[in-house]
Amino acid sequence: MRAISVQRAGGPEVLTGVELPKPEPGPVEILVRVHAAAVNPTDWKARTRGRTFLAPAPYVPGYDVSGVVEAVGPGVRIYAPGDEVFGMPLFPKPAGAYAEYVVAPPRHFARKPASLDHVTAAGLPLAGLTAWQSLVDFGNVQPGQRVLVHAAAGGVGHLAVQIAKARGAYVIGTASAAKHDFVRGLGADEVIDYRTTDFTTATGELDLVLDTIGGDYGPRSRALLRPGGTYVALADPTDEAFLLVEPDHAGMLALVNLVGKGQLAVTVDAVFPLAEAARAHEHGEAGGATGKIVLDVAG
Repeated sequence: MRAISVQRAGGPEVLTGVELPKPEPGPVEILVRVHAAAVNPTDWKARTRGRTFLAPAPYVPGYDVSGVVEAVGPGVRIYAPGDEVFGMPLFPKPAGAYAEYVVAPPRHFARKPASLDHVTAAGLPLAGLTAWQSLVDFGNVQPGQRVLVHAAAGGVGHLAVQIAKARGAYVIGTASAAKHDFVRGLGADEVIDYRTTDFTTATGELDLVLDTIGGDYGPRSRALLRPGGTYVALADPTDEAFLLVEPDHAGMLALVNLVGKGQLAVTVDAVFPLAEAARAHEHGEAGGATGKIVLDVAG
């Protein structure tokens, strides 16, 4: 099968096209023919240091998958060949999504909503589960609570705004002025231009902050919380409030439910063919993407 491999630590140029054996599903595993795979910041951060959380180079990067079940291993009952699925398998172990096939446990996937094509569906799992687990599982966001989402136009941010609104929260987002209309269109009640306005003077007290940026945003955001408020850190692993997403079948079904209700939509910023994964990384590392970057694997 065709795949992209990180050969060593370095820039996008270390992403190399390779031919690998097609995997076979074992007990309680499914083989998925990958149609699309999203590119996430964790992909290029791992590439820069030459290793994922758990594996050194060479490895096949990528976690987000949308595709079609090609074969099932012994014991699998929830899917059959031909089913369209999407998910974030194996994280933080390497899922190898930048490839034509992936093998993983079936409950690391969910059935792809018919309303989403594979490219759009691939953009949902990692960012969507990160937002869901932060806001709902950890933050327990409630109707009427005031929620601040930093980088509200980004991959995680644009989904977090919608999830918080679906839960009845009052949502404030930070974004550049050029993206304010986009963030308001997601449902945000207020949008702050972080380039011209100090968000600490513009939000009032908050019940929950989702910080996708890190640095001094942490202490500045914490100072805005009401007693008992929740701060969730996504960018700083040394922070005690750091949250690392995990595969979550129930969470995937919750995202599917929101998609079906029209309360959650994925914005795709750019699509690249698998062979141009290096360009996709360059685009992501340049910053400023609105929504998700996706690789078209089957195209």
